[in-house]
Amino acid sequence: MESFLNTKWIATAASIWIQCTSGASYTFGIYSPVLKSSQSYDQSTLDTISVFKDIGANAGILSGLLYATVTSRRTRLLNGPWVVHVAGAVQCFVGYFLIWASVVGLIRQPPVPLMCLFMLVAAHAQTFFNTANVVSGVENFHRFGGTIVGIMKGFLGLSGAILIQVYDTVCEDNPAAYILILAITPTLTSLLLMPLVKIYGTTTVDDKKHLNGFSSSALVVAAYLMFIIILDNVFTLPSWARIITFMFLLLLLASPFGIAAKAHKDSKRPSIETSPLTDDSEPMPTKYGEYHEIPGEPDRVKEVASSSNESLSNDHLEDGIDMNLSRAMLTVNFWLLFVAMICGMGSGLATINNISQIGQSLGYSTIERSSLVALWSIWNFLGRFGAGFLSDIMLHKGWARPLFMVITLATLTFGHLVVASGFPGNLYIGSVMVGICYGSQWSLMPTITSEIFGVRHMGTIFNTIAIASPIGSYIFSVRIIGYIYDKMATSEDNSCYGTQCFMLSFFIMAAVAFLGFLIAFALFLRTRRFYRQIVLLRSRHS
Repeated sequence: MESFLNTKWIATAASIWIQCTSGASYTFGIYSPVLKSSQSYDQSTLDTISVFKDIGANAGILSGLLYATVTSRRTRLLNGPWVVHVAGAVQCFVGYFLIWASVVGLIRQPPVPLMCLFMLVAAHAQTFFNTANVVSGVENFHRFGGTIVGIMKGFLGLSGAILIQVYDTVCEDNPAAYILILAITPTLTSLLLMPLVKIYGTTTVDDKKHLNGFSSSALVVAAYLMFIIILDNVFTLPSWARIITFMFLLLLLASPFGIAAKAHKDSKRPSIETSPLTDDSEPMPTKYGEYHEIPGEPDRVKEVASSSNESLSNDHLEDGIDMNLSRAMLTVNFWLLFVAMICGMGSGLATINNISQIGQSLGYSTIERSSLVALWSIWNFLGRFGAGFLSDIMLHKGWARPLFMVITLATLTFGHLVVASGFPGNLYIGSVMVGICYGSQWSLMPTITSEIFGVRHMGTIFNTIAIASPIGSYIFSVRIIGYIYDKMATSEDNSCYGTQCFMLSFFIMAAVAFLGFLIAFALFLRTRRFYRQIVLLRSRHS
């Protein structure tokens, strides 16, 4: 039993469960109406608070620095990803508890800056959970980085729909009580499972097979959630039916531990397990012209590194080495990726932050708006999971990963145009397109970061690039959507009704998404030679 608990498979299953409860920020649309009414906010004020949520959920520099510190060999007392989980759990409970206390009147109504701080702290916990789970997953499955990032990011995307099932089952249309659940559930899950999340230096020939098992589990959970959401939207399930469907959901979520048990059993077969990270690995290269190690082929690494000095231009000599944050920020590729994420992540996040208000302005019912928020989690998941999984497959066939970013940002442009059009049912179609394309950025960006800038400081660098998301969200949510909405509002309760409330805003975001497409295409052109000669070679020989 002890050997089973100390495997990278059980670590992956535990990380998946933590990810499943970490996406509270994606359910802001569920409790934002009660937050707005109880605190007497207008739309611009609510959007300002949502921006601080976005900053907290995406500004993960501290979590990246903490992870790099506690997983280094220099630290002994506080060592391992569990330290990062503890920091996240504390912030999650404190932040959401204070928001709940403000909404129910347990404490005096806080001024807007203080409420922004509560939201910032609550959402900031997500970056700690996410960094610990994603980076440890990449270190445990370095050969299939896109797949494991897609799995972790995918379950994080699904967490919104999972938490909404908790809301529908336990809270019975009581969003204030739901905020208290957000304070308790992720905190307890992380504290209970964090001892299992560790970094292991082993690999097996069956890694891909069992990762596909986790992927299949994610797809089954996503399909079930979609079925339940649609069923509830059509028939309005009674309380007893909600309880039964929720219990079955928990059974499905237990499947990763079954996959971990099977993987552990297979790994005990003779002559299967090796330890290239501990036995065959060379120290990480730190000089220009040296690249990521090809696992198990140190001689080949030297050959690639030496030949690359002759075959690659100076622009490409910076790709593929383990850079720290300051060094990465001196490269053009870093800023191309950063600006592309402002356009893609920022406009996508602004859409989910306002999807409930968009539905209200277009005459959607409360149940329909709740379904849109829940279904967004499904589309978000499909983007995160699909982009990581498919880009890994295509990478082995010679396609550079940034090409997928180009494709999804082009599709995102059309998604914003659909939302702007205002035709009947447009939110269902538009939310599918925007949700999938938004989610794909969260899988592609960390993986591309690890490939271009290296794995050693991956947590710090990709969390720094992720700051682009709240920056874009602030520009689009507050300065564009909130400003135009308040100008159009005519009723006494600061509400706006009709297609004119959001049409201009989404035309502007469509233009910005197209700009992101052009920038991503420039990144693709700059890195395609690197992917052909280094990453593709590493993938084929691993």
